[in-house]
Amino acid sequence: MRFASLGSGSKGNCLVAEADGCRVLLDCGLSPRETGRRLARLGLAPADLHGILVTHEHDDHVGHAYPFAAQHGLPVYLTHGTRRAQQEAGKDAAGVELRMIEGREPFAVGALRIEPFTVPHDAREPVQFVLGDGARRLGVLTDLGAPTAHVEAMLSGCDALVLETNHELELLWGGDYPRWLKERIAGPFGHLDNGAAERLLGALDRSRLQHVVAAHLSQQNNRAELARAALARALGCAADWVGVATQDTGFDWRALA
Repeated sequence: MRFASLGSGSKGNCLVAEADGCRVLLDCGLSPRETGRRLARLGLAPADLHGILVTHEHDDHVGHAYPFAAQHGLPVYLTHGTRRAQQEAGKDAAGVELRMIEGREPFAVGALRIEPFTVPHDAREPVQFVLGDGARRLGVLTDLGAPTAHVEAMLSGCDALVLETNHELELLWGGDYPRWLKERIAGPFGHLDNGAAERLLGALDRSRLQHVVAAHLSQQNNRAELARAALARALGCAADWVGVATQDTGFDWRALA
């Protein structure tokens, strides 16, 4: 099993996971052209994919899922709440095969076992995902206001984690954003700051971890070295062992042994 990121941040999120020849995109917030270009960088073409998993309706995650899926004949997996929010926003799913999922019911896409889990975030019915091949598990958490016992249970014992480290609180509160936006980001339905991500990681069973990647970093309110340092403290490792998913390049393939 292996995984890579096409890009991570407020301008678009997209991750690809692969097991036994089956490949899915997790979110599709980049334009179809850019998604194809970044897939090619990883040695893939859209025809190599078997579906798109959607976490929630915010444009940086689902903004281009429907047109990309329509162009390439891919099914889109999403919750009923996310679908309803898309309908109310006038998003056209014509020509797209939509497969509805429940927030706590696992399902399979080829060789990949997909475990959605519910999270507190300011969206209609948001989920995040654990993906596995029967032996190894990858946990992906990019949008979370505050950790819950359910989130901890789902991410404990994973072999790899892609974990939100959206902002550094001091940078957020001292920055130029309007107060309402700062309160939304730092609130219980917003995004994880570095310290909260550190505490969440520290609360997990980390005994199987082969990879930890900091993700969804704010370009205005965080720095890669701060995110790395926070997660490294929880892991008791050198900061350079922790990966970072960037907006422009994501990160290259990482394999689970």
